[in-house]
Amino acid sequence: MKRREFIGLIGGTAAWPVVARAQPAGRMRRIAILMDLPENDASRQRVAAFVQGLVDQGWREGRDVQMDIRWGANSPENIRKAVAELLALEPDIILTSASGATAAMRQASATIPIVFVLVTDPVGAGFVDSLARPGGNLTGFTLFEYSIAGKWLELLKEIAPTIRRVAVLRDVGVAAGSGQFGAIQAAASSLGVELQPLGLRDADEIDRGILAFAPGPNDGLLVTASPLASVHREKIISVAARHRLPSVFAYRHFVAAGGLVAYGPDLLSPMPRAASYVSRILKGEKAADLPVQAPTKYDLVINLRTAKALGLSVTSTLLARADEVIE
Repeated sequence: MKRREFIGLIGGTAAWPVVARAQPAGRMRRIAILMDLPENDASRQRVAAFVQGLVDQGWREGRDVQMDIRWGANSPENIRKAVAELLALEPDIILTSASGATAAMRQASATIPIVFVLVTDPVGAGFVDSLARPGGNLTGFTLFEYSIAGKWLELLKEIAPTIRRVAVLRDVGVAAGSGQFGAIQAAASSLGVELQPLGLRDADEIDRGILAFAPGPNDGLLVTASPLASVHREKIISVAARHRLPSVFAYRHFVAAGGLVAYGPDLLSPMPRAASYVSRILKGEKAADLPVQAPTKYDLVINLRTAKALGLSVTSTLLARADEVIE
């Protein structure tokens, strides 16, 4: 989605469809939106999906709600600044994306309802008391369960059966990183794979880590889920291709950019569901009473061009399981 189209969707109410469940006339509600990543096509699409979800719930910008959006650009400093700006606008409710933005907003406000998306472990992060009964002023939608990380290694072994060593690229600054790595470790012993964890702080560290790993013909790469991995995805994919490393990722956009395989949730799907929660809270329900929900579907995406470049033959069984094949 181009910037002009996005602005048209956010601000151009005349283009929005008339909805039967229009909200009753009254005070304009203010929704603050804090996205963790830079403003780009992917992040704008997520916000647009949220806005369309509000439309489907009967809310319309300029008539019922006003939305203020900030982009954290995966920078703690930017996120802190965005939090201060949004809270100064005195929103009725806040939408946050990912753990970093959610943690910053939670620390700044214990009263304004917050609906989060794309958070891996909201209980472990202290955002909610439990998934069924969140408790405080936060609720929302998780990214995935840690067990999915073990399936990434299984997929890597399935598409490249000769693999014996696997570099695991992870952001040690992400609290959920240890849970993902633990699930990968649990799967490694039964698959006969040796793991080598590598840090992910900047682009140079990606190069240094892979070189130190000294990749050979029976090696592979796993990239755990984190905002930083998404920011550096082109670099990661380039390094993997240069060293001929079969690689598995958490999200489709890695495979669309040239990665080999991805298995994970659709990052757009929680946005309309989050809009439903925002609507319910604006109508009087409490965040504390709305259970945190998990993804309803995970997608397997395979890039056959990349497989061919690596000399890998993808089995018909694996292709039949794929939700999308890029040829």
